[in-house]
Amino acid sequence: MRRGITWLVAVPLLVAGSQAAHGLTYRLIYPGAPVRVHALALTGHGYLSQLPLVLGVAIAIALVALLVTVVDASRGRSARGLPAWAFSALAPVAFATQELLELSLHTGTFALHAFAAPTFLPGLALQLPFSLLAWLAARLLLRAANQAGRALAARPPAVRPVAVSAVAPVAVSLPRLGALAYRLAKRGPPLPFAV
Repeated sequence: MRRGITWLVAVPLLVAGSQAAHGLTYRLIYPGAPVRVHALALTGHGYLSQLPLVLGVAIAIALVALLVTVVDASRGRSARGLPAWAFSALAPVAFATQELLELSLHTGTFALHAFAAPTFLPGLALQLPFSLLAWLAARLLLRAANQAGRALAARPPAVRPVAVSAVAPVAVSLPRLGALAYRLAKRGPPLPFAV
């Protein structure tokens, strides 16, 4: 199986987990909605209104990749495993990059002070459990896709046509049975006596 297809399933789950941890961090640090909205606006989170669209596209890509995994598994090529270390490394790096880019694009300068924000360290810490959940979900989905593909491959063989010889049909004469033998007669003795 191509490793790229495996990552097309894994990366959308990793992004969804990272965004969930990101949102939870802001809810924990800024519990009041007005304060949280103000903090999000000051740190360049205006793009979050487009997040459902991005996550929808990412999930659609993951579903197509799962379908390709099913087809590949039905042909005898199983999906490759996902390294857990990659998830545990990618999630914090993606979060740190996201925080830096959000503030840098919002202010127009290279904003290294994003790492000193009160949400940075808790957000970084939350990336690990969410990346673990994303890794487990990706493994389960890929395993299910492999099993579905193997189940499709294990279908019964198709019926093959049998060659018919060109022998002339043989006429067979069967003995003629009476109407009472089939109990089709309209008139006759009662049934207990007909036997």
